[in-house]
Amino acid sequence: MMNLLLLSNSTNAGESYLEYPKQYIADFLAKHNITEVLFIPFAAVTFSYDEYLAKVQQRFSEFDVKVNSIHTFNNPINTVNAAQAIVIGGGNTFHLLKNMQELGLIDCIRQKVLAGTPYIGWSAGTNVTCPTICTTNDMPIVQPQSFNALNLIPFQINPHYLDSHPDNHAGETREQRLLEYITANPNRYVAGLREGCMFYVENNTIRLEGRKSVRIFRTNEEIKELNTNDDFSFLLD
Repeated sequence: MMNLLLLSNSTNAGESYLEYPKQYIADFLAKHNITEVLFIPFAAVTFSYDEYLAKVQQRFSEFDVKVNSIHTFNNPINTVNAAQAIVIGGGNTFHLLKNMQELGLIDCIRQKVLAGTPYIGWSAGTNVTCPTICTTNDMPIVQPQSFNALNLIPFQINPHYLDSHPDNHAGETREQRLLEYITANPNRYVAGLREGCMFYVENNTIRLEGRKSVRIFRTNEEIKELNTNDDFSFLLD
């Protein structure tokens, strides 16, 4: 029954906030007759949750959807259980997960979304739908109780996936880091989700939207480049 919209990023270079995905978000919410959403702002670190709420509300107002932020409510679990839809934004994934764990939100959000409540995530908000946050790009600025996340999908996503290796940079590439992950975790797929792309997970189906291909990593398998017309169902097995 799940209905997920999982974006790699919120903003493409040179664009305003949530510009490129705004129609995808509007259509997704309209399809499910959503008039207000519950926003989880805990990935914000260098700006306030109130500022984050205002930023998201400004964009969502364009399609007449009210944004309520969980940090303004006294009983977070009851608030999750009453939500029409759940939206989790980007920022620092470790900070996000730590706050979700400390408030006891992991299980209630998971059960709510598994029961059919629509979910939208971008960047860190996409990371936490995976079994763990181990394929985030973020620095561990705080220590969560564990790396275990919402486990809504059975594979890992690496948002903002990049192929580039900057000149004069001798460190590991993103590909090398993900090869390390699948070597240490041989039974799990990782999808390198490039910016401007997103996954839709609806019931037991998954599809890709966007103008770029997705890079698929799995131990002992050749790295694959898949496009919007390819079959991604193996990721849900």
